[in-house]
Amino acid sequence: MAEKYSHLLDNVRHIHFVGIGGSGMCPLAEILHNEGFEISGSDTAESDTLQRIRSYGIPVTMGHYPENVNGADLVVYTAAVKLDNPELVSAKAQDIPAVERCIMLGAVVEKYKRSIAVSGTHGKTTTTSMLTQILTMSSLDPTAIIGGKLPFIGGNSRVGKSDYIVCEACEYVDTFLHLYPAMAVVLNVDEDHLDYFGTLDRIKSSFKKFISQTSSCIVINGDDRNSMECVADIIKNGSKKVVTFGFGKKNDFRAEITGESSVCDSFDLYHKGEKICSVSLRVPGKFNVMNALAASAAAITLGVAPEDVVRALEEFRGAHRRFEILGKPCGITVADDFAHHPTELRATLTTAMSMGFRQVWAIFQPHTFSRTYTFLDEFAEVLSIPDHAILSEILPVREKNTYNIYSKDLAEKIDGCVWFKTFEEIADYVTKKAKPGDLIITIGGGNVYMCAGMIMERLSGKR
Repeated sequence: MAEKYSHLLDNVRHIHFVGIGGSGMCPLAEILHNEGFEISGSDTAESDTLQRIRSYGIPVTMGHYPENVNGADLVVYTAAVKLDNPELVSAKAQDIPAVERCIMLGAVVEKYKRSIAVSGTHGKTTTTSMLTQILTMSSLDPTAIIGGKLPFIGGNSRVGKSDYIVCEACEYVDTFLHLYPAMAVVLNVDEDHLDYFGTLDRIKSSFKKFISQTSSCIVINGDDRNSMECVADIIKNGSKKVVTFGFGKKNDFRAEITGESSVCDSFDLYHKGEKICSVSLRVPGKFNVMNALAASAAAITLGVAPEDVVRALEEFRGAHRRFEILGKPCGITVADDFAHHPTELRATLTTAMSMGFRQVWAIFQPHTFSRTYTFLDEFAEVLSIPDHAILSEILPVREKNTYNIYSKDLAEKIDGCVWFKTFEEIADYVTKKAKPGDLIITIGGGNVYMCAGMIMERLSGKR
């Protein structure tokens, strides 16, 4: 059962983060450091994130040792940290309270009067990034916690001085039920994380609970039936403001795609049936039009002028690993994308195929055995969209292969698909086959971006 955490930081001076370099941990450490708390942390691998943390004067220890928590009043750890971690064991022995990152996120967000939590099965990072850029360029000076790097702010977090905070609200293991935002943005509700939820009905139940915890306004995808089912009771009793967005004319905010570009990067924005502005995006895809529409609806509802929304969106150049163009060595475009669910893959690959490349080479790293097993036929269908599909081994993440599922099982369902055990083999294969004018795109929620790096090195003549 979720609860508020307004007193979590009472009588706390020193906070220690176990796994401080994580994308979800670094922003919290940065915000709390800025608020005057003494912060320390530990991690097991060097990264750009740790360099950023150290630049604030925050001490970071490489490795997890019992003495790292000495003197701390509170310990924060990620869900990936096991309970037998030496630092957690030491904290328990010293009676130092220890909480998961999601609880600390709830406590931090609760400190801001104007909190906006962006939820949904797909599109959270891009939409949160867009909204952060809009509010920042509109001089609202927000604090932000983003699940990926936003070049505009030089990382995945920003510390502002206003009472605005924008954050991602992830549904996995009901993490977002630790949030009580003033505004919730709901992008979509789809079947995912079935290893935890089991059924779509349970996913919708979780979203309903999250929406009920929102105090002021819900900005929601009016085209998505599942999303609208989750907000139906609130619309019926009129207990909170509900703002809808989508392509359908019934929505409060509507986008109408314009121009002759098959990339669908330009649209007119309507509010209550009246055209209020036109937007030309720099990021491709109809799905990005929808992300931009959601961010626009939220921002304008918060009072941002439409012209300020346009200015920010037209300068938005994407978020890290969201159809990110890495380079064009040898006349071959190399890109990387985070998509790891069939719905996301369809959006990414449909966009890629519409962009006029000679041929599209899609390299996909399946993410978790359970997702691959559950959506095997759906993955096979969407991976038949590109000219060529190449698979790596399945990334197990937190699972054991009790499903007896392998990449070769997926490859057998896709005409002409090949699979390899290592990224090195994939990089060698595709760089020998691709020609100028082609697109090579690595796709997946794991570490397949490493394969993209290998491809860039090979095409640039660097081993």
